[in-house]
Amino acid sequence: MIRANVLVAALGLAATASIAAAQTPPSPGDPEKGRQKVAMCQGCHGIPGWRTAYPEVYQVPKIGGQHPVYLVNALKDYKSGARTHPSMRAIAASLSDADMADIAAYYGQSGLGTKP
Repeated sequence: MIRANVLVAALGLAATASIAAAQTPPSPGDPEKGRQKVAMCQGCHGIPGWRTAYPEVYQVPKIGGQHPVYLVNALKDYKSGARTHPSMRAIAASLSDADMADIAAYYGQSGLGTKP
């Protein structure tokens, strides 16, 4: 009986730790380092009204001023394959967690603006 209680308690602690880790915000990035890493982003996300035709025609969003946690999560989703845009998957695959945090910190600055 005690072993079963210990097992249940251990599983509960493991689940709680897993949930807490999943909800932990990414470490804050350095916007200055991010500014040095966004050349590949600006070719699409920095052009007002830019549209792409691959894999389908759509308007590319400007991401300046977007919340950094959202941007990091989006990049991680592209890297993992949860989001499937081929160009973004390739770009995100080349980024470390620190790169993602720095880029998100740069684009998260409110002065950049998200409007096209």
